[in-house]
Amino acid sequence: MAAINPGNWTLREKIGQLIVVRASGFLFDHQIRYPAWEAPNQTLQNWLANLNLGGVILLGGSGAELALRTAQLQSWAPTPLLLTADIEEGVGQRFPGATWFPPPMALGSIAEKNLDLAKNYAHQMGEVIAQEALAVGLNWILAPIADVNNNPDNPVINVRAFGETPAIVGTLVREFIAGTQQFPVLNSAKHFPGHGDTSTDSHLHLPVIPHPIDRLETLELLPFQQAIAQGVDSVMTAHILVPAWDGKNPATLSPTILTGQLREKLGFEGIIVTDALIMGGITDIASPGEVAVRALEAGVDILLMPPDPVPVITAIATAVESGRLTEERIEQSLQRVLIAKEKLAPVPDPSNFTINLQTGPGRKLVDQILTTALETGGALPIANLGDRQGKNLMVVDDLLTADYLDRACPALTWPLRAGYDAQILTADLLEHYPLGEHPFLLQVFIRGNPFRGTAGLTPLTQTLYRQCLGHPSLQGLIIYGSPYVLAWFQTQIAELCPHLPWAFSHGQMPQAQAIAIGRLFDWQDLSAQGIKDGTFTT
Repeated sequence: MAAINPGNWTLREKIGQLIVVRASGFLFDHQIRYPAWEAPNQTLQNWLANLNLGGVILLGGSGAELALRTAQLQSWAPTPLLLTADIEEGVGQRFPGATWFPPPMALGSIAEKNLDLAKNYAHQMGEVIAQEALAVGLNWILAPIADVNNNPDNPVINVRAFGETPAIVGTLVREFIAGTQQFPVLNSAKHFPGHGDTSTDSHLHLPVIPHPIDRLETLELLPFQQAIAQGVDSVMTAHILVPAWDGKNPATLSPTILTGQLREKLGFEGIIVTDALIMGGITDIASPGEVAVRALEAGVDILLMPPDPVPVITAIATAVESGRLTEERIEQSLQRVLIAKEKLAPVPDPSNFTINLQTGPGRKLVDQILTTALETGGALPIANLGDRQGKNLMVVDDLLTADYLDRACPALTWPLRAGYDAQILTADLLEHYPLGEHPFLLQVFIRGNPFRGTAGLTPLTQTLYRQCLGHPSLQGLIIYGSPYVLAWFQTQIAELCPHLPWAFSHGQMPQAQAIAIGRLFDWQDLSAQGIKDGTFTT
């Protein structure tokens, strides 16, 4: 991207470049899914045209639609935009049609057995995500996660991390970044100084990391040091309190942590970006304008997802005019943003995809990772039902957010071929579901995710699952998502049903379902089952 000349910009226009707002990836207002965070098009166009905003973070819409949306947004802005998304598990994680990878912890599990293979997968994963991001008009990848998830009860990082040890996480973080660096996009290591050892979701409340400095330096910081050594473009802050460094301010607002540790001690010279400023871990601290000013005082360069950019720009401009912030401080961050934008590719033509999202290298790589990381046990395969009819119980956290399920997904359609009719329900409804005498297959979809609040099973759901495991009609079990949940199930299986056929996949997407079910039923020749490319044929 050509150099940008800010010579004639006003103070407010310079401040605008330090703000990235949230928007829907859908084209039309009536498709907006999160109206509290996503402005309608008229407002968004006004912000981009008149406030000189630095960028937009997107969610929603298909990969193809996103290509149109990103081009539309760029056309509204006088200055080229940073266009970004949380795509740590691939563009397809947020935008259907593109590649959807299993969570990074799948690579961590592979690394425990074959580190070189995991490194190769991480590098290729970074390449594919960067390539597909460019194809749909994104130029800033908010990945990789550099947190060390050494707390199984972590409700928000969990399987999003590459692993539980700083050595594995740091190594795979570095490989992922190296993969993205093959293409003109930006990347981001998150969430500094380390969000892995918490049992609180910062989307809801402010977590506390109680550890001493020597522990922080030998565990939490190591993957970030690896990322910086690899030349990571940006580092995202965590809305967490770290009393060993600063007992008053969360990391996002702490000069001691962001300037003292990240800039001065670790030597990071790139962009410091906040985590979303609509999260509960930061909104309880102060008003949006005051939070923004304090973040800039701490050393932040980009303010991600303030609720409304207008009062935030006003608050920052007022702080400069009063002498609380200097215009030189604004210029420092502005120059970092503009230098980063110079690295980017020109705005793509949305009618000219650089790769085919459907048949590109991504889906094959996903199959390889899922197959390598798959775990199984018990007396495989599941026995044939013959003329009997069975039930396929598919248990999800929330029916409205189960994006991995649809009418054609393998978790629903493949067992149907074997005589198992599908029943989709949430875990609490198991209490009222009559298991009866019919054979049944149990598929459990569960993992840590933002806003979920908990990482695993409640006492009630543990009781309900024990009832299922002890039932004589249970034929098989598949767990999708959390290896921590798998560990609990394994102890129960050993006690209640040691021969039960089971499978575990870190992924929940249709590709993961196909591989796990194929292994459970021993469907090696899928064409013999009338299955082609994940769907039934006749």
